[in-house]
Amino acid sequence: MATNLNIAQIHWGFPPIIGGVETHLTILLPEYVKRGHRVGLLTGSVEGEEDHVSYKGVDVYRTPHLDLNWLARRGLEALEEEITKTYADFFDTVKPDIIHVHNMHYFSEIHVKILDEIATRKGVPLILTAHNVWDDILFLKLTREIRWAHIIAVSHYIKKELTGVGYDDSKITVIHHGIDTDIFRPDVDATRMLEKFPELAGRRIIFHPARMGMAKGCDVSIKALRLVKERFPDALLVMAGTKNIIDWEQAQQKEIAYFVDLVKTFGLQDHVFINVYSIEEMPELYSLSQVCIYPSSVPEPFGLTMLEALSSERPMIVTNAGGMPEIIMDDVNGYVIKVKDFETLASRIDHLLAEPRVANRLGYTGRQTVRTHYTKDIMAQCHLDVYESILTGSRTMSGMT
Repeated sequence: MATNLNIAQIHWGFPPIIGGVETHLTILLPEYVKRGHRVGLLTGSVEGEEDHVSYKGVDVYRTPHLDLNWLARRGLEALEEEITKTYADFFDTVKPDIIHVHNMHYFSEIHVKILDEIATRKGVPLILTAHNVWDDILFLKLTREIRWAHIIAVSHYIKKELTGVGYDDSKITVIHHGIDTDIFRPDVDATRMLEKFPELAGRRIIFHPARMGMAKGCDVSIKALRLVKERFPDALLVMAGTKNIIDWEQAQQKEIAYFVDLVKTFGLQDHVFINVYSIEEMPELYSLSQVCIYPSSVPEPFGLTMLEALSSERPMIVTNAGGMPEIIMDDVNGYVIKVKDFETLASRIDHLLAEPRVANRLGYTGRQTVRTHYTKDIMAQCHLDVYESILTGSRTMSGMT
């Protein structure tokens, strides 16, 4: 790109709020800064966090008007004036050439329509990354009626869903996520994790890295573990507990309570370990794992943890739903199973635990897959190519689909 850009990013959450989109932003935005661009992120407030901080060169601005948990409690009524001022102050500071928003085609019609009006008035392209899709009127309206300059889909599955509601195929570009292969690598020293969590020592660890929820297949993982432990009594299912997440419908705690009861029902208390882990601790957890699983019960838009596991040379087992089969190739870098099939999940886990040479082969191929196609450098450049194409009016976006 010939000139450096002022890039305004907007999303509902950012660490310490944890989630796939939030992690994606921690990877992507600093890459822009490294390339000489100025980046400002407007995101939701978090208790105990300052309203303005710098994250690896990215200016992060926080406001309660983008805190979905607060908005869910407060309601969206009579907020138009305050939201308008929040946007205006942010844009006056960043002076954007591009406005790039994430999952702003859902949750609040007020937020997106005000944003659309401001972007149109300023003549600044408004780009959406669709990390998710929903089946309701709000999604349909905000996807089709907002004047998006372009939409980035995180998988071909998401692109197909967008075209399925009538959005113009030529205005959608698929850019898969990318990660830092120097952080997620097979030789990470996990000493600190073992000191912090001695319960992990000497166990065959099956890691379910997605946040806990029914949609993420946590119940399927627990049911599979009941079978796995019959052959491998030292097996330990490690699950990522839920803290500091966006919980728009306030449903997460009820689902976690069900998982805890399921563990007790099966007598698996000594075989399931649930805790909260920071982004920085994740590479060590992969390093300690023998197998990683993500048996999503719904079409997963992408699943960033797939790349983390593969880059760490750990085989990943996923379901044939959503965008995950675009990355995981059966018996090449992992396994793909049917949704809700806990018996097949248990069988695949058993096979990988019993055959370390197979696990090593799948893991090695997985890392090569990531280094070839899914690095943070590739991802960042693809995004910048979209920006340049929009700003120059080019219809050609080389290297993208």
